[in-house]
Amino acid sequence: MNLVNHDDPILTKECENFDFSNPPFDPIDFAHEIVKNMHNWNALGVSANQVGIPYRVFAMRGSPQNFVCFNPKIVHKSEETIVLEEVSLNFPGLIVKIKRPQEVRVRFSTPNGDTRTETFKGFSARVFQQMVDNLDGILYYNNASRYHRDRALSKWRNK
Repeated sequence: MNLVNHDDPILTKECENFDFSNPPFDPIDFAHEIVKNMHNWNALGVSANQVGIPYRVFAMRGSPQNFVCFNPKIVHKSEETIVLEEVSLNFPGLIVKIKRPQEVRVRFSTPNGDTRTETFKGFSARVFQQMVDNLDGILYYNNASRYHRDRALSKWRNK
């Protein structure tokens, strides 16, 4: 499993739902592999398209366990927001300030196909939102204000 380059078109395409009735790959094996790589890369989350796989799947660190989410959806976002810096494995060194809701209620399938509903707060909520954006083909820096996005991209390109 390798990360795709920042200019790979897979990062800007919406991913396909994972079909548990006709799986394109073994979801449990994939879950183990993506979590292993997330830890190897010291990442908080990794989406399937970041490694060249066009399905709606991602892994994220959690406490007390990690989460591997198939076909994730955000069903509610809090009104309260916060601006924090975000990064992406596919854009090394590109740090962008982004405003996001502080809490999200979400629904997803586990690797064995069970459906779960969870509420994430704080940094876990932020990671979940960024991973869903990845699967929707939205580059994280496009969620920033024009000022923060342009400033960060200019600094990144001039390194």
